[in-house]
Amino acid sequence: MNRAISVFVLTLGILLLLGCEESTQQTAQNMGSILGTETQTENETAIDQAQFSPVVKGVDITFPADHQAHPDFRHEWWYLTANLIDEEGNTLGVQWTQFRFASAPQENDNQAKQPKQTTWQSQQIYMAHSAVTTKDKHYADEKWSRDQAEIAGVSDSPFRVYLDDWQWTSTNDDLFPATLVANSGQFGYSLKLTNNAPYQKQGEQGYSTKSSDGKVASYYYSQPFINVSGEVTIDGVTHQVSGTGWIDREWSSQFLLDSQQGWDWFALRLSDETSLVVFQLRNSTTSKASYSHARLMNQDGSGITISQQDISLTAIKQTEIDGRDYPTEWQVSIPTQQIELTVSALNPEAKMPLSVPYWEGPIVIKGSHSGAGYMELTGY
Repeated sequence: MNRAISVFVLTLGILLLLGCEESTQQTAQNMGSILGTETQTENETAIDQAQFSPVVKGVDITFPADHQAHPDFRHEWWYLTANLIDEEGNTLGVQWTQFRFASAPQENDNQAKQPKQTTWQSQQIYMAHSAVTTKDKHYADEKWSRDQAEIAGVSDSPFRVYLDDWQWTSTNDDLFPATLVANSGQFGYSLKLTNNAPYQKQGEQGYSTKSSDGKVASYYYSQPFINVSGEVTIDGVTHQVSGTGWIDREWSSQFLLDSQQGWDWFALRLSDETSLVVFQLRNSTTSKASYSHARLMNQDGSGITISQQDISLTAIKQTEIDGRDYPTEWQVSIPTQQIELTVSALNPEAKMPLSVPYWEGPIVIKGSHSGAGYMELTGY
């Protein structure tokens, strides 16, 4: 990833707003082109950023209100991963993410008084990613749409995040209990999602810093204790599955500094009662960590935020995919918590070959703890 929002998204937004029903093949290099402004000057970026709402320390995240979209911020996502086992004991993973991007700031009061010419008139763009990963297969797909009530958006009473027929649908205003349905050509799933644990606010009560100087931050909360059951279909064969899931919610108006390239993110289930989130942001010139964060989370809602100095993430194995090296095996060390782990990709070939390519897949945990989790690698 690199910088704030790119010409790629702005151009796509214009095409969508003008009525292009299906986008042509996109040319984004990585997730950073969604969040980056590499073609803008520093002054242009500052002016642009000022038109969106800032992330401010001390703002209280509230539920269920903050499950909804935040269109006055530049971008956000609803991001679920699940580690599952089928009826034959085979391990697999499922990922679903819906992104929202603002192609332009919210209208001012005078503009807001002007009636929309069509229901398609919107500054908001949605993109959804879906994937299924087994030890030897990895399928992924995506959908795009403008914010349009019948096609894509977020709603309450009951809560719903949807893009076409890919839908998270709750029974009430909260995220749970819910169903998650997404079907594509070679794969699909229909899952039931429940939980009985409090939400976890990352950083300082949901204010999640993304740089050592504190200049960049997001609002960020998680639910790492989700019970999952249902069906997953792969190559026309339907499997009964069960397991655990994890959702991250995050929104901001600037996610990275110009000097940051991308991130390595790990969702680690250490036991039935304990989960660990740990990530690092990498410097664009040295590729070394510029900022790290970890939080140890308990099912009762308690947790511990771990100091940067106590976090060590070391790549120990690379996998070459399409001419790029992805670190698919890592050592995770947090000595103050007696955590010494080796995390390995279930399927090292799990690159998301979409318009915004990145690596995403389930991992196996060994060492001081054993279990499963998910890993995301961007900016490679």
